[in-house]
Amino acid sequence: MEIRPILSSMRRNKVGAVLIGLQIAVTLAILCNGLFIVQQRIALSQRPSGMIETDLFTIDNGWIGNPPDVSSRILTDIAALRALPGVVDAANSNDYPLTNSGWTEGVNLTPDQKNSSAFMALYFGDEHLIDTLGLKLVAGRNFEPSEITDRGSTDRVQPATIIVTRSLANRLFPDGKALGQSIYVEGGKHPTQIVGIVDRLQIPWTGAAGWQKKYFEDSVIEPYQFVDSASSYIVRTKPGQLDTVMLAARKRLMEINRNRLITKIEPMADTRFTAYQDHRGLAIILAVVCAALVAVTGFGIVGLTSYWVSQRRRQIGIRRALGATRGAILRYFQTENLLIASAGAIVGVGLAIGINLWMVSSFEMPRLKFVWTLIGAVAVLLLGQFSVLWPAMRAASLPPALATRSA
Repeated sequence: MEIRPILSSMRRNKVGAVLIGLQIAVTLAILCNGLFIVQQRIALSQRPSGMIETDLFTIDNGWIGNPPDVSSRILTDIAALRALPGVVDAANSNDYPLTNSGWTEGVNLTPDQKNSSAFMALYFGDEHLIDTLGLKLVAGRNFEPSEITDRGSTDRVQPATIIVTRSLANRLFPDGKALGQSIYVEGGKHPTQIVGIVDRLQIPWTGAAGWQKKYFEDSVIEPYQFVDSASSYIVRTKPGQLDTVMLAARKRLMEINRNRLITKIEPMADTRFTAYQDHRGLAIILAVVCAALVAVTGFGIVGLTSYWVSQRRRQIGIRRALGATRGAILRYFQTENLLIASAGAIVGVGLAIGINLWMVSSFEMPRLKFVWTLIGAVAVLLLGQFSVLWPAMRAASLPPALATRSA
């Protein structure tokens, strides 16, 4: 198949060729960035939290009034939950992952440091919290019971010991020697010793903002029993007993003291579903938009190619009369479309990269990997070939005598 006759024909139909090329370029640019965002959102929603989520549920407990014995009430509740059949362990904390709300502080390596070395999410818990969440202790030790003290929501204290995640440990001490080192909570003057390192513990937030992704696993556990009018009980059950224990837990707590308000008892799987619903919604919307755009582009190519066929009936008839086969006519239109689509894909790749660079600077989006533009380019080229197939087959099936007749 010679390219020169095709280019000559395209010069006589510049508007149609330019329209198809621009449509393919815009489709490629939006498709690459849209599907890249979809992939990013899906990856975000599938990040492991570090917990054994299938066997966990949480209880949001609040006390009515302002009782003076909140600490003892919490200890009584937690002891009762641990004693329930089917319970592996239970703990009280100020927060837990996937809630999209929590506490955070800067962490320094020296007491007089002006800019924090990192930011860490704060979880309060006793020596049972690691086992309750199902975290993996990879270095050091757990808290000792003697280290646990009470802490309220307005208290400003600095713990003597702390357990950090592997991510935070490596960020603060890249040489891998975090265990036993001292750090300083932002604004604090007293050192806090790292006594343990857990493999992974997600921060409470699940957003796609730059700092949330950067410090996604930079969490710490401080040796406190959280004493407040509202706190979170976390319960880990034996496999397969989650639903049964959830019903028993509510009943047991109300038997102990009815002067409370249990606002929520929820499996961690439901917490994850709620936490990432915005990510899923955006991914679905973008996927639908991309699918609609591909469909519109495909129909546009079909329409314009069909119009070209009707405009070149005589040319097709002459070629057939001179001995051109149906396969030759089919290859002619497919090659023509491939040239137009290739030009549009080249422009689309540049446009896709430009749009991504704008999103990187404006919304802290990750850079688009070049492989995505290649995948998008191949996709639009295949789309063009598929879309032109039907009009090209119609052109190839025209009898020479009919095609050479005047309209």
